Amino acid sequence: MSAAPALGIASFGVAFGEDRDVAATAGEYVDHPERVVNWGFRTYHRAPDDLHATDLARAAAQQALDRLGRTADSLDLVVVASSDLPEYAYRDGAAALARDLKIERTQTLLLNEGCAAGVHGLYYVAATMALQPEIDTALFVAVNRVSEFHRNRMNVVNAVLSDAAVAVVVQRGHRANQWLATEQFTEPEHCDLLRVDFGGTVSPLPPAGWTSRDAPGGHENVRRQFGDDPAVLQRFLSNRYTRLLEVIDGACRRAGLGRDDIDHLIYLNDGAASIAAVAEPLGLPLSRTNAAVAPGHGHMGAADQLVALEQQLASGVLRQGDVVALCGISTDRWSATLLRV
Repeated sequence: MSAAPALGIASFGVAFGEDRDVAATAGEYVDHPERVVNWGFRTYHRAPDDLHATDLARAAAQQALDRLGRTADSLDLVVVASSDLPEYAYRDGAAALARDLKIERTQTLLLNEGCAAGVHGLYYVAATMALQPEIDTALFVAVNRVSEFHRNRMNVVNAVLSDAAVAVVVQRGHRANQWLATEQFTEPEHCDLLRVDFGGTVSPLPPAGWTSRDAPGGHENVRRQFGDDPAVLQRFLSNRYTRLLEVIDGACRRAGLGRDDIDHLIYLNDGAASIAAVAEPLGLPLSRTNAAVAPGHGHMGAADQLVALEQQLASGVLRQGDVVALCGISTDRWSATLLRV
């Protein structure tokens, strides 16, 4: 079995949709905007109608390469994690990004496991580099671009969905922002919880007159799933945090570390109470989480954690040697990755 390679994130690039004020625009999406405002988000990013996931991914990737002084033809691997609908069916989004970057015959991989793919996607980069010693430099991009035709960005979960991409260049032997370990597992029972019921082979087209503005939201889907049984629903909600701690502990075991070694937690861009529910059992205050970053961005799908990591590195919140736990949920999948700054 190959040993885990020594590799680290050498540079970051980010790209955002246009900034929108939550309080000023919530009424365009929901009938009770005060509920959305009370989640605590100030700003979200909405891409113009003609700007799509591959465009955001290309912009973030180019920035990451430029900051490192590298060109795309120096990449040995391109991995893309996309957490919303692609621009086109029957097209490989990782290949589309490689084409936009004007590179050929480069190994690519596309991940579409939802919001946590930006966390466990780093494992697939590390695993590929472990098994292919000829790979020295990889590009990993996490992108979220909401299809407002299919989803109401303010009525899916208790967060405003946002359009953004983050790219990292991972290099073998790079000593900063080193990947230490990743743990993930799936509990498939609730994999349909936030599904869109049309657009696939079962129901290719929406019902006549359907719009995302008036369609039932994620909360209705949750109530339907659990049959209005408060005890069952509460157990499901509590298990979210239990499973997150379980997956973080698993990553710690793989890295030969314990909870006490974690200096900083980066979770999904959620409300402060949800972030605290993960941080407190780790002995971490909110000041050592992404709680201060989240309100200015909304939930950027798979891009949340790496955007927060980039911003906290740039601001000096993270110090050399700190161990950072990135963690997230994709409805049915829990993921955690440990990095050493």
